[in-house]
Amino acid sequence: MICRQEKSAIFYQFAKLASFPCIPHAVFTRTGGRSKGPFESMNVSYEVGDMEQNVDENRALLCAIMKIPRIVSLKQTHGDKVIVLSDGLLPDDKHRKGVCEGDALITNRKGVLLLVKIADCQSVFIYDPDRQVIANIHSGWRGSVKNIIRNTVQTMTKVFGCQTENMVAGIGPSLGPCCAEFVNFRSEIPERYWKYEVAPNYFDLWSISVDQLKEAGLLSENISVCGICTRCNTKLFYSYRGEGVTGRFGAVIGIKEDGI
Repeated sequence: MICRQEKSAIFYQFAKLASFPCIPHAVFTRTGGRSKGPFESMNVSYEVGDMEQNVDENRALLCAIMKIPRIVSLKQTHGDKVIVLSDGLLPDDKHRKGVCEGDALITNRKGVLLLVKIADCQSVFIYDPDRQVIANIHSGWRGSVKNIIRNTVQTMTKVFGCQTENMVAGIGPSLGPCCAEFVNFRSEIPERYWKYEVAPNYFDLWSISVDQLKEAGLLSENISVCGICTRCNTKLFYSYRGEGVTGRFGAVIGIKEDGI
């Protein structure tokens, strides 16, 4: 991972994705924004109790740093629904009445940032440089057991003709195997995933996602894992498990208008 600072914000990028200059992407930390209290300071969610103006300013900062004018996101439901962003579908950025629900966005549109809001769940970027298609996935443990990654990859191939061997993926900061405790896992997590238990009641969700990407057809050498646990690093990232009432940091990916 590459750590960068621009304006007041600190963010991370995947080296392999960063080698494609036409695809700006970043996993922002919680630092450098306007929010106060438990949402301090780069909260990008309107749904956690923060002041709307603060979220507006934080999102505007993301756009300015990424040099892409518009953010699009979903009302995340911890499911496996995938939304393809087309000319006729532009979800309301502020998640109000009529917003699209889902947990993954795919597009080949230029000039739009796909935003996933995170506080322990995984963000998973996928990019096909041949077809110029991007995806951003919100995958918590529920999304993992429903295999939203598979749904997203299959949608990219079906709708855009993407080839899985061309795809590049990055798994962002999220709950690590050190902190992913599930005391009721026998009733919550299907038995096929029990092999990912690394200690009594603790699971390696990163490995689940890596394996799901490979099972979907991605090459191992095209998959990167950030490896930073959000609960262990609450000075840098929001953590629902660690903090309860807290904000959501942003993971964004887009395609530049000029393609350069």
